[in-house]
Amino acid sequence: MIKGATLVKIFPKSFNKFTSGFWRALHYMAPTIKDIHDTKVNNKLSNLLVNRINKIVMETYDHGIVWKILGSAVATAVKYGTRELIEECIIAYPAIIWYNVDGYYLILEAIIKRQERVYNLVHQMSFHKVFVATQLYKNGNDNALHLAAKLAPPHRLTVVTGAALQMQRELQWFEEINKFVKPSYREALNGMEKTPRMVFIDEHTELLKDGQQWMKDTASSCTVVSALTITMAFAAMFTVPGGTQVDGKPLFLNYNTFMLFIISDAVALFSSSTSTLMFLGILTSRFAVDDFLYYLPKRLTIGLISLFMSIAATMIAFSATLVLVLSDKVTWIAAPLVIATGIPVYLFALLQFPLLVELVHSTYGRSIFYQQNARRLN
Repeated sequence: MIKGATLVKIFPKSFNKFTSGFWRALHYMAPTIKDIHDTKVNNKLSNLLVNRINKIVMETYDHGIVWKILGSAVATAVKYGTRELIEECIIAYPAIIWYNVDGYYLILEAIIKRQERVYNLVHQMSFHKVFVATQLYKNGNDNALHLAAKLAPPHRLTVVTGAALQMQRELQWFEEINKFVKPSYREALNGMEKTPRMVFIDEHTELLKDGQQWMKDTASSCTVVSALTITMAFAAMFTVPGGTQVDGKPLFLNYNTFMLFIISDAVALFSSSTSTLMFLGILTSRFAVDDFLYYLPKRLTIGLISLFMSIAATMIAFSATLVLVLSDKVTWIAAPLVIATGIPVYLFALLQFPLLVELVHSTYGRSIFYQQNARRLN
């Protein structure tokens, strides 16, 4: 029996043509696969290039040259968040971790630039983070927590949607750095006689206002929709399809479709009521700075999920009503109308689902500060 490897040796050209043709067809039919393939190829080639450059630089045995070349590469990588380049440079020359970028050590520059991938890498690979975080910088004015309290660069703020989630991201950074600074440094004064908390509030005043307005606008719009859903679901419960008998019992009480109508209408009423309460809780909130970390995103998440459930349940109740009313007379029109009721649910999911996913991920998902696959330095 001829094995696959033997076939490749016997028909190398045919095999190569088949492979290249297969990949071209796959790339044509699925552009996403092509993008993933190209990204992986570029990453692999970039790693080979970085390793080759590092080897050439290290073979000079000149500290000044190594420090200058690798240091400039690391400084650029911090700016753009290229953690792979930084990792290879640190492995090749561990002392580069102390390179100053604009007067700050590597981990502090990552905090200033809000590059969490770089921060996670240096945090994981080295043991000097506690020492660095407890030092004062800029002539003794600021410590690491003061730096984390300052407003992120504009291009790093826009990685999440909406001012409220941007405020949450800033609070996540501040709380992360707050974990490993000395307790005394949490209330330390800088050159402007301000604590880190005071710096954070001053720097984020405008973002806080924008976050409040964004939350209020979103909650107000959704409250109107959920209130209308409550009205319709409540009215439908007492005006059941087909009417009632003399004794007051619904005419279609023994039909399974009618039970579907009752259950879906009840779900619509309860979920829309929950949604309204959550959005009212947002509108009546004090909108303190710390509320944007967990309290407000949690209420908005529950409100959006409940609103989606209420809209979906309302459409199901409407479909059940159509089936009950039209099944005996106009059967051909019932099916298209039932299918059409899914359009509003689809549109709501299409428009609001990305925001909901981002809310759930940023509030309940994996933190932006997580363990990466990196080699640790001693």
